[in-house]
Amino acid sequence: MPLKAVAPWAVFFGVLMLVLLYFVGAEQGVTSVVSGEGVHEWVHDARHLLGFPCH
Repeated sequence: MPLKAVAPWAVFFGVLMLVLLYFVGAEQGVTSVVSGEGVHEWVHDARHLLGFPCH
């Protein structure tokens, strides 16, 4: 499989993982993109599982 065929998918999934990491690890407080507690409640258990503080 040539690298040119895999590279766009690798970049796509890399960016997707960074976005997910942001929402699980940093989406609250000053850096919040979405206002309110909705995102925090959805990813609360994942934060604790991955070792991110949230309280």
